[in-house]
Amino acid sequence: MAIRNILTQDRDGDFLAKTCRPVDKFDRRLGELLDDMTETLHTADGVGLAAIQVGILRRVVVIDTYDGTGVRELVNPAILESDGEQESMEGCLSVPGKWGITKRPKHVRVRAQDRNGKTFEYDGEDLLATVSCHEIDHLDGHLFLSHVIRMLTDEEVEKMSAPTETERK
Repeated sequence: MAIRNILTQDRDGDFLAKTCRPVDKFDRRLGELLDDMTETLHTADGVGLAAIQVGILRRVVVIDTYDGTGVRELVNPAILESDGEQESMEGCLSVPGKWGITKRPKHVRVRAQDRNGKTFEYDGEDLLATVSCHEIDHLDGHLFLSHVIRMLTDEEVEKMSAPTETERK
């Protein structure tokens, strides 16, 4: 496994605006890409990473919401349905240091393939719904900034990221 460089909007914005192609070969190289993306995601302390963010124009995503369910590997993902609405703080590894309040669905149903090509579906609520939408947006060349209601100041981010009294215990 290897840690890959994450592309950023200020340096690589034109590339990040491209549309990714579907994966049609489920082979060793795809497995290596998924492994590298997972290692890169964890090293960067992110919750989601799309292949385009590491310079690969393929419909591949890894998600880890650190809820005990492990890493979700999504190949050729698509949102089948969404409902509800939520506002939450959102950032992006490709837009470092910038955070905003976004409006996203509260629930999504996603269909994808695993590293071996087997199709599966899952339901995502709250954070998982937001991350799923965020990463699938990347595959179509869209950054979270297009969903921002308002950008946050550094002070607001610090206050919103601070652990609550319950989390400190």
